[in-house]
Formats: sequence, structure tokens, C-alpha cells
Amino acid sequence: MGSYFAIVTCRNSEANIERALLSLKAQTVKPAYVIVIDDGSRDRTPEMLKRLQAGWPDLHVITNPDLGYDIARVVSNWNKALTYARQNGLPATDYHMISADDVVYEKDYVEKLMRRMDLGEIAVASGNYGEHGAVTPHGAGRLVSNRFFEKRHGLYPEKMGYESLVLHTAVQQGYSCAVFDDARFEHVRPLGSNHHFYEFGASMKTLGYHPLFVLGRFALYFATGRPIGRLGALYMLYYYLSYRPKDTGYNSMHDSDVRRFIRRHQLKRIKSRLGVA
Repeated sequence: MGSYFAIVTCRNSEANIERALLSLKAQTVKPAYVIVIDDGSRDRTPEMLKRLQAGWPDLHVITNPDLGYDIARVVSNWNKALTYARQNGLPATDYHMISADDVVYEKDYVEKLMRRMDLGEIAVASGNYGEHGAVTPHGAGRLVSNRFFEKRHGLYPEKMGYESLVLHTAVQQGYSCAVFDDARFEHVRPLGSNHHFYEFGASMKTLGYHPLFVLGRFALYFATGRPIGRLGALYMLYYYLSYRPKDTGYNSMHDSDVRRFIRRHQLKRIKSRLGVA
């Protein structure tokens, strides 16, 4: 069985953070260590983390100053955790796990993923929650092969669409990505409870998604109402059509070679579905 460490981001998480961390600690395959990035919490989260650390030597905490909420800091915080592990000589592992302050896992969640991933063909995998029937790995709950990740990325690209990009580059490198529905977790805060899916559509633009692929996904989401609801589907399509990427930074386009690969791969999938040679 392989080894892994977990990255958990949080902010003002006193209601959920202890339960989320203890579900990681209780895994049948335990993480070698857990790195929490507290993004400037102003509630009791820092005190709760200190109390948990007292009885958990493999729990590490990075504390950011309070700069207000900014979704763009999520990926930079993941990179802070990866850099912290390297700079502090923490053990190298086979995988890293992306988690969050509102996610609780069944006890054998990681074991179920790792038994399949240890075969070497899958670069990124997750379980599932609710009735969403996802076909691509989720952000929280995903397990990432470090053999693939270190060779291809090293750090997450600090641009919107960073989660999807890693899935596409895994396929580009000959790996697969998978969702295993028998590995279950719970989001305490339901997806879509507090945002309008701005990045869903805008990142499709920055990643170079093929228009026909976007329209097909919109039709599916709108028809089924899952996983983001019909209003979320409308927001997604609107921002894909209207978004104007910036020249640099978090809101800029991804590399042209990756965009070309994504568009070709999506067009190939569309043709396959339609039975077109």
C-alpha cells in the first residue's frame, strides 16, 4: 500500500475543522502527515488547531495573515503546503491528497482509492458524494500521484482552472483519471451554496475548451440539474461566452500547447460520441 500526505485549507472554520481533520486521522490508511493552511481565520479556528496539534505530532499548520477571502489564494495555499513539506524535510510520499475544512470521509476512503491507484495507471482519483454521479475527480477528496505530479508540474499552476488542468495534463502524459463511487465522502457545506460558478465558465475559456464541448456540458447540467443546478449551468455558459482573460496572473490563459491538446481531445470525444470517424 502506498503512502500519502494531506493538504487542508481553511478559513473561519470553527464549525467544521475538527471533524474534517479527525476523519483524516481515522483513515484505515493514515496520512504520513497533514498540512493545514489557515488563511487568516478570525474565529476560534487557530485555537482549535493548536489543541489538535498537541496530541498529533504529524499535524502541521501554516498560518496566513487575514487578507480577506480570495478564492485565488486556494491554489497558492496548496503550493505553500507542497513547498513547506520539501523545505522542512518531511517524508516523500507516493501521493498527496487535496482536502478542505468541510469534508468528512468514510474510514476506508483513501484505502479504496489507493488500492486502484497503486497499479500505476491512474494519476488522479477521487471518490464521490451525494447523488452527483461525477465522471471527473473532485477538488476536495482527490488523490494525486506524486510520480506524475512532480515530473509534470511540481507546483500547481496559479491560474483559474488549475484543478482541471492537472486532469488534462495527466491524460496528455498517458495516465487516466477516475472517480470511484464506492469511496464516499460528505460536504458539510453543499456545492453551490455561496457562489455563482464564475470560475466554472471563465476557466473553460482560459483552458481553451472547445465550444461544442461546453455546449454539451451545459445541456447536460441544465437538463439534469446536477451537479451545479440549472442556474449554475446558466452562469457557467454565460461566463464562458463573456469572459475576457487578462494578460498575466491568475485570470490569464493557460499555455497554448495545453489549450490545443484540450481542444483536440475534446473534439475527438465529441466525434466518438457522434460516431464520426
